[in-house]
Amino acid sequence: MAERFRGFLPVVVDVETGGFDCTRHALLEIAAVPIVFDADGRFAPGETVSTHVDPYEGSILDPKSMEVTGIDVTHPFRNAKPEREALDIIFRHVRMAARDAGCQRAILVGHNASFDLGFINAAVARVAHKRNPFHPFSTFDTVTLAGLAYGQTVLSRAMQAAGLAWDDGQAHSAVYDCERTAELFCTVLNRWEQRHDP
Repeated sequence: MAERFRGFLPVVVDVETGGFDCTRHALLEIAAVPIVFDADGRFAPGETVSTHVDPYEGSILDPKSMEVTGIDVTHPFRNAKPEREALDIIFRHVRMAARDAGCQRAILVGHNASFDLGFINAAVARVAHKRNPFHPFSTFDTVTLAGLAYGQTVLSRAMQAAGLAWDDGQAHSAVYDCERTAELFCTVLNRWEQRHDP
């Protein structure tokens, strides 16, 4: 993996938030899936790690966004963590995966990756986290990859074009969207590798 991506481990990330502005809206869920090689040497999703996040003090929850995600921040069983603790949970898993893959650092993979990275970087800045394993600005974006491979940029449509399962009822959960994005990313990579094998 380190040789394939110049020392970077691709890690798929999805966040659910209280809006679109990472400087004002709350970060509410994070999920991450490192990419690994399976027994046949093909790209495959690794183990998922996820956590719910407490809205930081002074953050905004846009009612329209909350309606889309269906997140109830007051739910007693949500088991949400403060931002610092939530980042620790995700980053620890990512650092271990990078180490196991022989990589120096992680690179975020996302569907509209700049959105996810923006919220991660904003949270890192708020809590002054010193051990962010992700490259600060470089990403792999499955919007671009799916547009190239299948002519589709919406995640649900790209999944269907790739012949992969999609359930609208589970969408807008960080874990579900992250795992489906990881599946899509691996499918595109494996398709490329297969076409370019010597």
